[in-house]
Amino acid sequence: YTRTGYLENHFSVGPAILWAPSVLAVHAAVRLVNHFGGHVPADGHSRPYMLALALTTAGYGFLSLLLAFRIARKYFAEQWAFLATIGLWLASSLPVYMYFNPSWSHALSAFAVALFVWYWDRTQLRRTTWQWALLGAMAGLMGNIYYPNVILLIFPGIEIIQMLRVARAESGSRLAPLRRLVPSCVLFVAVFIVSLLPTFVTRQIIYGSPFDTGYPGMRTWNWASPALLQVLFSSDHGMFSWTPILVLATVGLFLLIKRNALLGIGSLLTFVAYYYFIASYSDWHGLSSFGNRFFVSLTPIFILGLTAFYSSFSRWVGKSSRAAMLAGAATVLFTVWNIGFIFQWGTHMIPARGKISWGEMAHNQFVVVPLRLTHSLETYFLHRNDMMQHIEQEDIQQHKVPGTKQN
Repeated sequence: YTRTGYLENHFSVGPAILWAPSVLAVHAAVRLVNHFGGHVPADGHSRPYMLALALTTAGYGFLSLLLAFRIARKYFAEQWAFLATIGLWLASSLPVYMYFNPSWSHALSAFAVALFVWYWDRTQLRRTTWQWALLGAMAGLMGNIYYPNVILLIFPGIEIIQMLRVARAESGSRLAPLRRLVPSCVLFVAVFIVSLLPTFVTRQIIYGSPFDTGYPGMRTWNWASPALLQVLFSSDHGMFSWTPILVLATVGLFLLIKRNALLGIGSLLTFVAYYYFIASYSDWHGLSSFGNRFFVSLTPIFILGLTAFYSSFSRWVGKSSRAAMLAGAATVLFTVWNIGFIFQWGTHMIPARGKISWGEMAHNQFVVVPLRLTHSLETYFLHRNDMMQHIEQEDIQQHKVPGTKQN
């Protein structure tokens, strides 16, 4: 319990905001059913509530993909945007947090980021004062769901710099462009802060301070010695080593700059800042994460990067049809590899926490997974509760193994 007498709860309030409409509708339906003689527990935890929560998360995750696809096809051919979207949907960490761990915030965070970037791109360099306010509300939603998403304020930041440069060049004055931008920026910041009130209020109630998140204080983070290589390549949930399609997506961020400088620079700077931020966190590996779950929030940015990579690849190859075939084949291979990896992680064929053996993992991918996958899928759909309880018991036993370091 915290010093205010409440149960310790460091999880953000944003997901509950997005879940609320569907869960409240289900609660009303459950109460109505019970009024006419039903016996469904109206406690927020029975099956109807859990189903509503899970489907809502999956829906928001799909919307994140759709919004990112719409941005990508604005700047590149639709086939590359489509392949990139499919690739990030199925060959990254996202499906784990859309379908298997839907009570976590990551798929919802990807949606909030996609919504913010989509609206920012749609209105960039010509945004009205009230559109700045709406963008501030979207930024607040991002922050309420997942605190590191505040890093995406880089996008309006670089846009303001660009607008000042252009306006100054046209007017020859330093003050004139400032007079036009200041009211909009003040309104943006004000709406952003007000939108964060759900976070501030719940932190005040639980911890006695609006700025106490329940996580280790940022002054204790490893800012001077971030785990830069480990975050990318470690067998302990490295981003590139576990989800290699993100290598192509990251390379593509540099190529995105050539198509749209503001969007590309904003995406690249956001990734770099996010990368440094996570690498400085003591639990950069995400504990029992699949891949590095912290970067699921950047799914829309990775879709843009992968689209740019595929588009550039088509020019390198020369023939569009051949490039499409190769890009499609690569997407399929990444997807098949990822599904097998998810299966290993979810069924504890490899440790859910800590480092894994790449030799064991590779052996499982080619030998064990094909034999067990069909039976396990049947069990998952027909006897899911028994299967999940078995997995949870294995997880508990893993924590109890003496002499092992547990994160």
